[in-house]
Amino acid sequence: MEPLPKGANFKRCRMLWEIGLHIAGDPATPYYGNRDMCISVGKGSGDSFRPWLRMATGAPHLAHAVAAGDLDLAIVNPSGLLTQAYRGKGLFAEPLPVRIIASYPSWDRFVYMVHPRTGITSLAQIKEKRYPLRLSTREDRTHSTRVLIEQTFAAYGFTIADLESWGGSLQLNTGPGDNRRITALSEGTIDAVFDEGLVAWFDEGLAAGMHPITPEEPVLAGLEAMGWRRAVIQAGRFDNLKSDHVCIDFSGWPLYTRAALPDEDAYKMCAAIAAREAHIPWEDNKGWAFQGAGQLGQESETTPMDVPLHPGAARWYREHGFEAKT
Repeated sequence: MEPLPKGANFKRCRMLWEIGLHIAGDPATPYYGNRDMCISVGKGSGDSFRPWLRMATGAPHLAHAVAAGDLDLAIVNPSGLLTQAYRGKGLFAEPLPVRIIASYPSWDRFVYMVHPRTGITSLAQIKEKRYPLRLSTREDRTHSTRVLIEQTFAAYGFTIADLESWGGSLQLNTGPGDNRRITALSEGTIDAVFDEGLVAWFDEGLAAGMHPITPEEPVLAGLEAMGWRRAVIQAGRFDNLKSDHVCIDFSGWPLYTRAALPDEDAYKMCAAIAAREAHIPWEDNKGWAFQGAGQLGQESETTPMDVPLHPGAARWYREHGFEAKT
């Protein structure tokens, strides 16, 4: 398929898309600002626009809108949060009828890093010692990493607010590689980093003397039951990592819908991804490169799937020679 379909109307659509992308992608906009987009495809030939397909980026809670039919598609990072919606755990009080259309391949891990000068070798000791930890984290309190931190702390019987109440502090960042974090690491003004996006900061943290800590087995098991997965970062994957480390999987960006969406609509969405795959900006994270549209419907290290594919999507993958995750 050519980069842009022919016709004046498609040029106008592309113009609107580029305007939205520029505004939503402004790096000066805070993470919790106007950075998301909602795209509607439908009929604009009458007195009002009649949406047929509504797609959006945003927080994990959009799963409620998808389940209710207010949105047809949403994408979330990482896959563990969609699993919580499907299981009715963690952020979600009851199971939601969500189904995957495709999982954007993304390799990542979440790591709890603490400097040995604190004397902390277990996350449990943060509460036991009421340690005034200087923690580097995200500034957006709704960010998926803050969700995981609060869920982890809850398993140990405290909260971020508790940490601050006994003298701890938060060094806040927009993204994992924020210059403020990198500077704080080099200057030694933080004691810990709890975050994902490892390619942006993990080696720097190790070089600054920080050590990754694995949560205790009961806590790991509880996080797994909620919807997270445990994973291993193998020694040598990062230059300064000398031994294997067990942590939390933060991979996959599932594009999802509701179970009641017509099969033909789900099928069309998969076909659209395959037709336009050359124009989608895929990640190439430490060698995990995009391998084609079939990868998006298969369980893999970059596309973990604990939520079923929509039947219409599963049919598309099968008919095109790919073993679908069902």
